[in-house]
Amino acid sequence: MMEQPPVTSITTVPEHSVAFMKAMSGGEALFRDGFLFFVGKDWLIAIGYPLQGNYDAGAFARALETVVSERTPEACWAIAPELPPSLAPYVTETDVFYVLPSDSPVPGKLRGPLAKAAKVLRVEEGRDFTAAHRKLWMEFLRRKEVTPQVRELFARTNLVVHAQETDIRLVNAWDADGRLAACLVMDCGPEEFDAYIIGAHSRTAYTPHAGDALFAHMLASAQSRGKRYIHLGLGVNEGIARFKKKWGGVPALPFQAASWKHHSSGGRDTGGSDRGASARDALYHTLLSAAQTRHNDADSMLVGGYLPEQRPYAMLWKLTKNGKTSWIGGTAHSFRYSFAGAFRALFAGVDTVIFEGPLDAASLATFGRHGRTRDADTPRVIDYLEEDEIRCLERVVRGPQGAFAKFLNMAWHSPADVRGILSTHRPWSVFFTLYYAFLERHGWNQSVDLEAWEIAREMGRRIISMENIDEQTASLESVPMERIIHFLRRPEDWKRRMRQSLSSYLDGDLMRMLDTGTEFPTRTNTVIGLRDQRFRERMMPHIERGRTAVFVGTAHMLNLENMLREDGFTVTQLWPTLRHKLRAWLKGSG
Repeated sequence: MMEQPPVTSITTVPEHSVAFMKAMSGGEALFRDGFLFFVGKDWLIAIGYPLQGNYDAGAFARALETVVSERTPEACWAIAPELPPSLAPYVTETDVFYVLPSDSPVPGKLRGPLAKAAKVLRVEEGRDFTAAHRKLWMEFLRRKEVTPQVRELFARTNLVVHAQETDIRLVNAWDADGRLAACLVMDCGPEEFDAYIIGAHSRTAYTPHAGDALFAHMLASAQSRGKRYIHLGLGVNEGIARFKKKWGGVPALPFQAASWKHHSSGGRDTGGSDRGASARDALYHTLLSAAQTRHNDADSMLVGGYLPEQRPYAMLWKLTKNGKTSWIGGTAHSFRYSFAGAFRALFAGVDTVIFEGPLDAASLATFGRHGRTRDADTPRVIDYLEEDEIRCLERVVRGPQGAFAKFLNMAWHSPADVRGILSTHRPWSVFFTLYYAFLERHGWNQSVDLEAWEIAREMGRRIISMENIDEQTASLESVPMERIIHFLRRPEDWKRRMRQSLSSYLDGDLMRMLDTGTEFPTRTNTVIGLRDQRFRERMMPHIERGRTAVFVGTAHMLNLENMLREDGFTVTQLWPTLRHKLRAWLKGSG
């Protein structure tokens, strides 16, 4: 068994991982007098933990002054066990690094819960940042108030995992339905230790102790590769420190962070500091420069693989009445592209944003559980299908499978359990789950309404739901079984439907989008017609006051457009680009 490293022998920190830091910050590494620095066009990150020997605050101060005089950065950040006295006025945080010796046993009180988790979770280690990871990252960032530093780490995960010379790995926990229940990112590059970077667990795919299962894997992985310990990062707060201590984490190094702006005259001020800001890890401090100097808004900050390619938003109508202006947009629960830029521009001129129903994580989890729980009185969809029809569904939804498909990298990483879904889900949940699994396999890993909801929340807009969960599920329960079965019996039409929906939505062509040939099961009078009237009544007081944006499923716009005209609104579809305007003019709708 490896000897536990004494606390005093640990002098290196995660920021000493040069390949990781270069990939994450976008800067270059400099070595001066035994200390490591990262520099960009107008910023500097100073790592005050010595690469060898004991820490000397005076030596660090001299090395820092040398690099500052050479590079003349505008924004500076520094971390050290104890910052030099000259930086005392600019200290933003004091904490302590925790480490976990690699020979630490799994805590006794966790062995039972981990054994239960192992029965329902598949934990594996890899480097593929997939659509499921993007979805988990998005879910986590929706429900957490995070700093720009944190968002930068999540945003650049895909880039860093695949950057040259890095050894960044994703530890994934997949549940029985093939959903990503939890994931953590670790840097295996340092010689003596692995470093825990970030992690997230899902509420919509919640599995008890999924996070502990990832920690157990991380510990076993470090042991197998001869690492002395795992760097767990900072204590941050009592809850996070308690979790690290629960696993045997021990305080190893003191930590201080400072932030300041440097003037060419040699003076400093705190204009760039974020006093009192809480960060989850020291890396969040050292990467703040990247978040602030490269990315000046949330959209561009997420280019590192978190958000997909942006597109102009053409499913938007302006509503005017009595000198007041509001807007209504058609959404899609699943889509291939992001409209974040368009939504931010739209919400800059609104006070209230209205959606069909609640979109917070807890409500979505409740909605999902209801769909996955079929009671004894609800028929099984699988009993209505022949064996050859089920096999056809499996081929379309799951895609190529088997050893040869895996060898050619054609196999989908988390294929849906088609037979299990047909047997256990409520009928309306069956067609939603299978169709959306098919779309996700083809790169449709975003959600228009969820993206709009998140941006409205981030921008501090008032958010209103026009229906509650009971009303929404009641509408879906009314969908006739024969419509569901008809849809499931024609999966060979789904790819054509997907392509037509994509181009029509991007073009803002409402009629063409709804005329897809394969009738979607929910387009019934109960689900569409009756709800249209409900939406009309519940949005009316708000849109009449103006400065309101409403989002409904695109299928609802066919009726609502006429209803709103009947209510005295001037309804005008907005064309975002010259191409859209020309297309509308040629069709006589411009």
